[in-house]
Parts: sequence; C-alpha cells; structure tokens
Amino acid sequence: MTFSQVKVATKSQCQPCPARTQCTTSRESTRTVGFPPRELRDLQLRVRTEQQTSEWKTRYAVRSGVEGTVNEFAHAHGMRRCRYRGQEKTHIQLVLTTIAVNIERLSGLPPTEETPRPRQPTAFQNYLDQREIPRPKSWRTLGT
Repeated sequence: MTFSQVKVATKSQCQPCPARTQCTTSRESTRTVGFPPRELRDLQLRVRTEQQTSEWKTRYAVRSGVEGTVNEFAHAHGMRRCRYRGQEKTHIQLVLTTIAVNIERLSGLPPTEETPRPRQPTAFQNYLDQREIPRPKSWRTLGT
C-alpha cells in the first residue's frame, strides 16, 4: 500500500502567502499532504484504540523490559554484527556475550547484607505511574 500524495497549493499561490512559513519549511515547492489508503487508516485507528486498554499496557510492560535487554545487546555490546561465520560460532558468541552481560549486571549489585537498590523506572513505567495505572513489580509476577 502506498500513500496518495496531494499538492495543496500551486507555486504561484504558495509563494506570496503570508502564512507560508507555518505550512512548509521548503523554499522551492508547495506543501504536499499524504493520505494513507482507507484500510491502513482503519487499521491504525483500531490499533491505537486497543493500545489505550489496561490489558494491552500490562502485556506491553513485559515487552518493554525485553526490548530494553535487546537494545542493550545491540548498542552496548555490538550484537548487530557477528564476528564469526557459521551458526555454531555465532551461537558461542551469543552465549559468551550473555554470560558477560549477566556478570556485568551482577557485579553492579551491592553486597548481600544490604538491600539491593531498585532500578530507575523506565519511561513506560513513569507513564503508568502518572496515570495511576497499576503495574507489576516484575515480569515474573504477571502469571500469578
């Protein structure tokens, strides 16, 4: 599916307009507006409505934690590209990197006599707290 592009004004209409800077930042062309096909627009509206439900937000709280871990692997540990060829070597790299990340996370914990310092809340957790939407303390507690 592609967006339909529509020119809003002709060049002769757009150039002398005093409100032109509020419509477009382009110096040469006129403003162009894109409209998605009806099926895509209906799908977007349906999904956006679904995302406002508490059930969806509860499911997404788990996903946001997983995405944070994937993001850490991709950006902090260079896991977008593999150093080796072959599935076996690639698997070994992944396992060793995972062990290193776990050691790194554990080394940041305080000694066992003290209570562990809680992690900083994510942006999504702050969003839930601002709207007084209950959130689970851990992804492990969702099934109970």
